[in-house]
Amino acid sequence: MYSCSQNKKYALRISYFPLSCSFPKTSTNQTKPNQTSILSMGSESDMERILYTESEISNRVFELAGEISADLRPGGGGAVFVGVATGAFLFLADLVRRISLPVSVDFVRVESYGSGTESCGQPRISCELKIDVSGKHVVLVEDMVDTGNTLSCLISYLEKKGVSSVSVCALLDKPARRRVQIKLVGDGKFYRGFECPDYFVVGYGMDFAELYRNLPYVGVLKPEMYKN
Repeated sequence: MYSCSQNKKYALRISYFPLSCSFPKTSTNQTKPNQTSILSMGSESDMERILYTESEISNRVFELAGEISADLRPGGGGAVFVGVATGAFLFLADLVRRISLPVSVDFVRVESYGSGTESCGQPRISCELKIDVSGKHVVLVEDMVDTGNTLSCLISYLEKKGVSSVSVCALLDKPARRRVQIKLVGDGKFYRGFECPDYFVVGYGMDFAELYRNLPYVGVLKPEMYKN
């Protein structure tokens, strides 16, 4: 494991993904589900409203891919696109299919631990990269950036791996919740899909209690679905 609060490095051999890593089931949103409604969760009826439609997302992903393709130097060896598991998996898949230059793809998993099961906001790399990123340009693909804690940890982790630059491509950005200033590496850029209001959102890879990832849109979850 790699911890942002430590200077030690640990090597983790991963032959196949995800069979070589055992992951606890964790949710991007840390609130516990309402026990009285958990059996009926996971349907579109749980949404208060749709925030970004499937069509809007598709069009924005196409635009982002065009921006990134234009910024990557032709003949420069392409880039490594690193998805932050698990929330970014749909976004990453749609994005890289529209990149016009050679790319490599990998995943990294980040978790936060406190006393017991409570998150303390100190991110830890729980499953490392398989690809050697030394000397390469990396595009970190995130579902959402809010406080910036996880993203700053990942950038520091990649910098220690010897990358030449780090860009970030986030589907959703919540700058109003930012606690940490994001410092990119080298010629890296920040690409944002949508500036998201401070709503509890799910869908398009993002979950609550490991549900709703398969929804093709981003929706605002009804408060009664996550409040006790």
